[in-house]
Amino acid sequence: MRTEEEGTEMTNTNTTGPHYTMLIEWSDEDQAFLVTLPEWVGQVNTPTTHGATNEEAASNGREALADLIAITQAHGQPLPAPRVHAGV
Repeated sequence: MRTEEEGTEMTNTNTTGPHYTMLIEWSDEDQAFLVTLPEWVGQVNTPTTHGATNEEAASNGREALADLIAITQAHGQPLPAPRVHAGV
């Protein structure tokens, strides 16, 4: 996990569905924490959402991810494969 200044990479803690990665990075230009969902790049605009704080960005990212999953499933489209990280 990286520091707030460099960005934070988080994995979805949802235990019942796919585990997707959320990348949160500070933007001096935007003066906000920007959220990218790596598995969804190419399917949604990036950054996907943002927040004034790391916590707000993470909350907005979880909400955006839930919406993306619901919309994708409602359209009968396959969900992107979650990233697989080697254990530490």
